[in-house]
Amino acid sequence: MAFMEYKQRTVTCGQLRGSDEGKQVVLNGWVHRNRNHGGIHFINVRDRYGITQVVVGEQVAESVRSIAEALRIEFCIAVEGTVRRRPESMVNPDMETGEIEVDASSLHILSRCEPLPFMIDEETDAKEDLRLRYRYLDLRSGGMQKRIRLRHEFVRAIREHLSAKGFYEIETPTLIKSTPEGARDFLVPSRLYPGKFYALPQSPQLLKQILMVGGFDKYFQIARCYRDEDARGDRQLEFTQLDLEMSFVSREDVLLTMEDLFNDVFASVMNYKLPAHFKRLSWIDAMNTYGVDKPDLRYDLPLVDVGDIAKKTQFGAFQSVLASGGSVKAIKAPATEALSYSRKYIGELEEAAKVYGATGLAFVKVGKDNILETGIAKFLVGHEAELISVTEAHEGDMLLFVAASWKKCCNSLGAVRAKLARDLNLIPKGTFEFCWIIDFPLFEFNEDAGHWEAAHHMFSMPQSQYIDTLESDPGSVKGDLYDLVLNGYEVASGSIRIHDVELQKRIFRICNFDDEEAEQRFGFLLNAFRYGPPPHGGIAPGIDRMVMIMSEQTSIKEVIAFPKNTAAISPMDDSPSFVDDKQLDELHLIIKQPEKNS
Repeated sequence: MAFMEYKQRTVTCGQLRGSDEGKQVVLNGWVHRNRNHGGIHFINVRDRYGITQVVVGEQVAESVRSIAEALRIEFCIAVEGTVRRRPESMVNPDMETGEIEVDASSLHILSRCEPLPFMIDEETDAKEDLRLRYRYLDLRSGGMQKRIRLRHEFVRAIREHLSAKGFYEIETPTLIKSTPEGARDFLVPSRLYPGKFYALPQSPQLLKQILMVGGFDKYFQIARCYRDEDARGDRQLEFTQLDLEMSFVSREDVLLTMEDLFNDVFASVMNYKLPAHFKRLSWIDAMNTYGVDKPDLRYDLPLVDVGDIAKKTQFGAFQSVLASGGSVKAIKAPATEALSYSRKYIGELEEAAKVYGATGLAFVKVGKDNILETGIAKFLVGHEAELISVTEAHEGDMLLFVAASWKKCCNSLGAVRAKLARDLNLIPKGTFEFCWIIDFPLFEFNEDAGHWEAAHHMFSMPQSQYIDTLESDPGSVKGDLYDLVLNGYEVASGSIRIHDVELQKRIFRICNFDDEEAEQRFGFLLNAFRYGPPPHGGIAPGIDRMVMIMSEQTSIKEVIAFPKNTAAISPMDDSPSFVDDKQLDELHLIIKQPEKNS
């Protein structure tokens, strides 16, 4: 067959139904399966749209049967034939095309496939690096096809909704000035200006604020962002976010805008009804109740402060922590037949707590007549009723305790809470629980560097009641900040922005940027703020992370077409890679090799 001389499809592999009986059709696709039943071939042909069964019977020409015999999995083929209904007993209810098959009259091999490194099906158990090395094969799998389609529909629905609400989609540059935003920049050397560098944007933060100064009022962008940091399950070097900014708004306006957006998008894309308004938790309440500032609200298991009770006990570990200003918190592990609270399992819970700084995990079991048993029960004599009341415990429940500094106490028991929920199967499938976290601290102290830093970023507005005490008591300042959390993941972060030059300089100074350095790094923003900037605010939901959650995956690699692995490498094209000396010379660069350890 001459190059490109083939019959192009008249229908897709997911299109045909019983009503198409008798039609002459052409299919183009890949051989998903080829079964030979006594000389009759049943070939499942697959494309993006679905799978159609093709039958090569004994009545066709010998040349067609010969081609059918030669077909192997993932050969790309063209099929011509007639649609016929399957016998009632042969209808496949699991296939959208399951009531028909195509009786082939001709077959053409468009391209052949070498032996596969792994089988292509709905999902694969192949190792991640193998999947990424042969990503073009992995992308053919049913799971990847569905997830990339979901991502497309999610982004399309966002664009349609925001456009209808008066937002402009505006692109911002990929090559920008390097500005400190919390993570390490990717730098791009300039060939025209030796020694100077562009940076890839960690986010369009400053540029979208400048768009507000430019009078565009409502902006959004499906923005590519880059951060030179370690990869993990829900983070990549390069990622995509919905970037959004509005002028003349309060926090309430931004939150309502996002609730309206996701109600619309989840209804149209997932056929899932969200509550009109999402639950709101202050940062301090989220930490105290769930141990994290991104709580999973699909299950309960709250943390309980038992410091007042712990003070009355004779348990030395509690007493010493409380004396140094720390906290004692407890969590109730409910009685269940699904899990034995053995010493071994409690040891696993303890290891989860130690990751976040706990020195140990104390425990007691609630026995009959509210008698506490095992663990530290002997230290709690006389305080059983009060402890059982405050934790709402019942017979068979385990009470688990951490004593540590407040943050370590919260984080450690938060990790225990998450492990319990997984191990007890308390997390329902197909459920989406949003919540807002508000009233974050504006600053956090960097013990290593010895100065205050912005908890989110330096462009967030302090809440008005703290304006006068910024410098004298940075640790107590709450920002006009908000995070959106979904199923235990932070999926969006935003704030009302500073639009006053002098206030912005004050924030820079607190974060260890003097006026000279602030002008050098952020002068273009400060200059813009001298020309009538409007009050403004925004938010940036992560596209990758949200689609990951919507498709009930645990890694964003499952919703990105060409991700990097956990070592920040692309096995498919072997990037990053070395470049030749000519390219380095053009960029006026010399590579300094890392020193080898002696």
